Order: sequence, then structure tokens, then C-alpha cells
Amino acid sequence: MIAVLAAAAFFACIAFIAVHASRTVCADVAPEDDGPKPGTPPVAVLIAASALLGALMVRFGALPLQIGISAIVLFSLVASWCSDTTCGIVPDLFTLVPLAALALFSVAQRDWTIIASAAVVFVPFAIAAILSRGYGMGWGDAKLVALCGAALGAPLALVALTLACAAAAIGDRFRRTRGRPIAFAPYIALATGIALPLGIIH
Repeated sequence: MIAVLAAAAFFACIAFIAVHASRTVCADVAPEDDGPKPGTPPVAVLIAASALLGALMVRFGALPLQIGISAIVLFSLVASWCSDTTCGIVPDLFTLVPLAALALFSVAQRDWTIIASAAVVFVPFAIAAILSRGYGMGWGDAKLVALCGAALGAPLALVALTLACAAAAIGDRFRRTRGRPIAFAPYIALATGIALPLGIIH
């Protein structure tokens, strides 16, 4: 029980740090007129959900290394969610740095499936970003998707991202600001966070 509570507190702290990192990065960024409508991220919900994720990871028997990887991914998910909601961008700091950490881990362990999974899920979203010229699908989203693939593995990531796209499409139909791009990072982050225990502990 102590380990579960400690993991919950640790993950909650990671989420808290990610929220404030996002605020710092987005402080001087003005949302684009043709970008997603700025909003307010659900900070309390994100921190509480992160604590629950940490507790579940320990409850499911995650090893210390797996918890560390999950913490890196969680930081990226929360920071990306907040940044995309607040200023309509997903900074490279919150995607490429964690992705590089996982790539280094992949090389060190000679587990090439991590890099392959990132590439497999990145390609279709990169094509979407090219075709939409960053309007319907941004490059920040595509990089976040690559991190999702690296963390979950290609099969689970494709399922999670399909659900994220479906949820985004449904959410778009009920928006008042139709015609503007949506902040897609929250959908990616939510789907990845839900699937993370299955992806890390396999």
C-alpha cells in the first residue's frame, strides 16, 4: 500500500511539474488566429488522473525502470495537453526530448521495436500533416504520436490512436467553434494515458 501511495504522489508531482513547464513555455506564445481556440486545461483532473495512473502501475507490478519510462511519457502527455489547449501548439521540448530518451533506451537495450513502433505510427500522421499543411494535423501532434508509438508499441498505439481520432471527430461535431482546427493533443494524451499500463507492462 505504501508503494502504491508513493507512486501516486510521484506521478501527481510529475503532472504538476508538467503543467507549470507548459505554462512557462506558452507564456510568450500568442495563439494563432487560424489555430485551435484557446482554452483552459483541466489541471486538477490531469493531476488526479496521473496519480491514479501511478497507483495502477505499481498495482499491476511495474518494475522501477517501467515506472521511470512511464513518468517520462506522462510528463510529455500532460505538458502537451496543456500547451495545445492553452496556445495551440505542441512544443518539441515536450515530444522530441522524451522520444530521444526512449530511442536511447532502445539502442542501449537493442530493442529496435521501440524505434520501429514510433516510425510506424508516425508515418500516417506525418502524411496527414503534409497534406493539411499543418492546419488539420500539426507536426507537434505527429511527434506526440511517435512518442505514443514508442511507449505503447505499434499494435496498441494504433488502436489507441484510432480511438483518439474517433473521439476527436465526435467532439468536433459538438463544438460551437466549427470550422477551426481542434486541439488534438488532449485526445492523443488521453488515449495514450489509458493504454499506458498495458503498453509498459507487457
